[in-house]
Amino acid sequence: MISVETVLGPVNADDLGVILVHEHALVDWIGAELTSRDRYDVEAVVQVVLPHLRRARELGVRTILECTPAYLGRDVRVLERLARESDLNVLTNTGYYGAGEDRFVPDHAYTASVESLAEAWIREREDGIDGTSIRPAFMKIAVDAGPLSEIGAKLVRAAAITHHATGLAIHSQTGDAIAGLAQLDLLENLGVALSAFVWVHAQNVEDLAVLVGAAERGAWIELDGVAPETVQRHADLVIGLAERGHLGRVLVSHDAGQYTVGEPDGGAAAFHPYDTVFTKLVPELQARGMGEVEVHSLLVDNPRDVLLGVHRLDKPA
Repeated sequence: MISVETVLGPVNADDLGVILVHEHALVDWIGAELTSRDRYDVEAVVQVVLPHLRRARELGVRTILECTPAYLGRDVRVLERLARESDLNVLTNTGYYGAGEDRFVPDHAYTASVESLAEAWIREREDGIDGTSIRPAFMKIAVDAGPLSEIGAKLVRAAAITHHATGLAIHSQTGDAIAGLAQLDLLENLGVALSAFVWVHAQNVEDLAVLVGAAERGAWIELDGVAPETVQRHADLVIGLAERGHLGRVLVSHDAGQYTVGEPDGGAAAFHPYDTVFTKLVPELQARGMGEVEVHSLLVDNPRDVLLGVHRLDKPA
């Protein structure tokens, strides 16, 4: 029986059900060196987020990957509470967020070696996060658009070492095609099979051929940011990749939420729910001829296969 780590402990992979691969519960945009658990009240966060998680469960969701990294508001005590009260499998991550002009990269990452960064992420996988027994189920990193910066490349290299040691998949928020392709090349050079790489925000790439090429190389194409105003664009991309034989490499999610620290009531009035995939995108795909098997692949099989990659260790060449 193969299990996947959740904030409440390991769960049989066959019980993950419908999975949203990229959502947020709590985010603090103040900057890496100023984040603190003293900046928000856990009860207030739960009050805002929990109804949206329960709504997602009503729509059939059973598992959510919470993609907020360390130094951007990751708080496993909040996620543990939300998982218990929503009856959802909630998964958390390890890694650092290098987008946003590196504002959310902690100072020590610039002077630490690649190996020591990886050691810290590996330790979270092996021993737990922030003194708890909660272990990450995936990595979340991020890089800005364009050629990889020095710190961006450092995060990718640390992610490669962590993957080789733990098998965790690398979910990378990626600014544009240049940054995405640079990561694919670097990871291949570091001996990482691209089936371990999730191209986050791939919907921002204008040229479908770039995404097709990445899928052909084995990468996962994550079309997140699904919202009412983007449904047609997302449907076009899903269908386009499916018609070229790559539906089995596609992931969809909202990149939604979230309680935003520092805003009145955590920005509750502007909270983006986790529902549009089910209320608008899936009906649109079905109207374009997508069947039950294909929808199941998008929402159950593909994201489960990404997570099961933690049990397939790709060794360096």
